[in-house]
This record gives sequence, structure tokens and C-alpha cells, in this order.
Amino acid sequence: MAPIKKQVTKGGKKKKQVLKFTLDCTHPVEDGIMDAANFEQFLQERIKVNGKSGNLGGGVVSIERSKSKITVTSEVPFSKRYLKYLTKKYLKKNNLRDWQFQLCKDSMVLLTHSL
Repeated sequence: MAPIKKQVTKGGKKKKQVLKFTLDCTHPVEDGIMDAANFEQFLQERIKVNGKSGNLGGGVVSIERSKSKITVTSEVPFSKRYLKYLTKKYLKKNNLRDWQFQLCKDSMVLLTHSL
């Protein structure tokens, strides 16, 4: 069997792609149903980077909160579906799943609404 040749790309390294997701929890926070700081803490504890939860990859993934909007920024591949999964898990853990739902406005924004 012939050895497989590796293809060499011209131009060197690829540009880092920064992914930015916004979780808008304005309505539930204003209604007093949900606490944004608690949700931010939950995400910091649960997001896995390289199979380990809680470490956020040493600054590779960052979570920031401004009032009731939480922004997750990642320099490594990170799926919106995973963020949606964690949001559902948080709502279920705090018995809010029956009262709230998620809505994807566009590819980078998740909205949480009360029923």
C-alpha cells in the first residue's frame, strides 16, 4: 500500500475564528422568575472544554454578563446546540422548564421567554 501524502497549504496558519453567542434573559429577569447571576454561575460550572467541565479552557471560553444578557465567547469550536442544551438543563433544574421556553432569533442569539 502506498503511503499517504499530506497536503501542504500555502500561507501558513488559519485565522482564529471567534464565536460569540448571546443569551437574552431580559423578560424572565424583569419578572423576577430567573436570576441572571445564578445562570452565569451555572454555565461557568457546566461548560466543558476538552472534556473537562468548569475550567473553561484557561481563557479559551469566556462568559460575561451585563444586566440580563449573558455573552459566551469561544475561540475553539463551540456549538449553539450545546448552549441550548445547557439552558434547558438549567431551566429543568430550577423547575422553570414548564414556565419558560427558548427561542432562536438568529444564528447567534438565544432568547428566553416566559409563558
